[in-house]
Amino acid sequence: MKEKFIKSTLILVLGGFITKVLGMIIRIITTRVIGVDGLGLYMMVLPTFNLFITIATLSLPTAISKLVAEGTRNNKKLVLGFLPIAIIFNIFLIILIILLSPFIANNLLHNEILYYPIMSIGITLPFITTSSIIKGYFFGKEKMFPNVVSNMIEQITRIISIIFIIPYLLKINISYAVSGLVFINCLSEGLGIVTLLLFMPSKTKISKNDIKPDLNNIKDIFSISIPTTTSRLISSIGLFLEPIIITFVFLKLGYQTSYITKEYGIISGYVLPMVMMPNFLSGAISSALLPVISKSYANKKYKETKRKLILACKLSLLIGIICTIILFIFPEECLKLLFNTTLGANYLQITSIIFLISYILNPLSSCMQAMDKSKQLMKINIIGVIIKTSLLFILTYLDINMWPLIIACGVQYIYITIRIINVIRKNL
Repeated sequence: MKEKFIKSTLILVLGGFITKVLGMIIRIITTRVIGVDGLGLYMMVLPTFNLFITIATLSLPTAISKLVAEGTRNNKKLVLGFLPIAIIFNIFLIILIILLSPFIANNLLHNEILYYPIMSIGITLPFITTSSIIKGYFFGKEKMFPNVVSNMIEQITRIISIIFIIPYLLKINISYAVSGLVFINCLSEGLGIVTLLLFMPSKTKISKNDIKPDLNNIKDIFSISIPTTTSRLISSIGLFLEPIIITFVFLKLGYQTSYITKEYGIISGYVLPMVMMPNFLSGAISSALLPVISKSYANKKYKETKRKLILACKLSLLIGIICTIILFIFPEECLKLLFNTTLGANYLQITSIIFLISYILNPLSSCMQAMDKSKQLMKINIIGVIIKTSLLFILTYLDINMWPLIIACGVQYIYITIRIINVIRKNL
């Protein structure tokens, strides 16, 4: 088990590193192709996109991974039997997004340009959900290589699409270009799904009975996914409210929409991605950790569970410290290297310190889920989002640029981390 955990972690770390590098290339190309204003518009849409992804995927990778790892069910029926339900639910979300798009764009984000980009979100959801279900199966089987290859294919597809499609759409108008950035996910996720299917056992035969939903499997999936989804949904709602609150308050303070979009784009498009960059490593460690801890905790091997968690946290924190030192000493150089800009360097330096604690949140959250503490995790996240949103609303009135967003996020991470550590200590 130890060798398998280390092997799975190394595969995910290496694959995550390659995927993250490709992701940074995507962000660099996107910034240079669509410009700061276009990036700002996309970042205004992104919280809405993430919110609907959270609703659509229902935390299925986590739920399916845990159930597959337990090895007590028919995995083929577990995965295929839930697909029809997921697709029907996604169709409902598509209709909902089409109906809500005008209201979100005009009344919440106060920018009619965002109408088509928001409406585009719906089409991507079935592709993302299907991909997440299949990835959950491979995570549960501790087969990390298919997911790594799939992620790389998705990122390469995005790079090629941005280079060749977005400039053409930009000639029409910027709304079409931002919509294109959203639509590209259909193509990338579609190719990712095909890649994952190629790694399925060659002798797999699918019958009508496999696709028929099993009530026991559905109940088991929902018992894990609903608390986890609620927790993530609350976090996504917090992100969804960010641009709405900032836009509302700044407009009351007398700022123009163009200024708000640009400043928010600098924080969410440059600063936060740089600071959160090490999280792909802690995320890789957490993905490998979940099935291992699920097994050891279910077998009441608490010392082994604790040892694996401490190792994961130490690795995540070590990576975070190294990145924090680099970003604090060379903020302008890092921004110039990746985005060909120094905008946000003053934010980046301080943010790198504030966000250091966030690097251990992934393994801690995975441990909570493996210990069947999803409901407690949900409550902690809800309170964290309430604290963050309240602080953001209050501090933004101080008219100190985008610092309220950074301070609010930092306080949220500190609170959630401390609460989770307390829960784990009581149970291990």
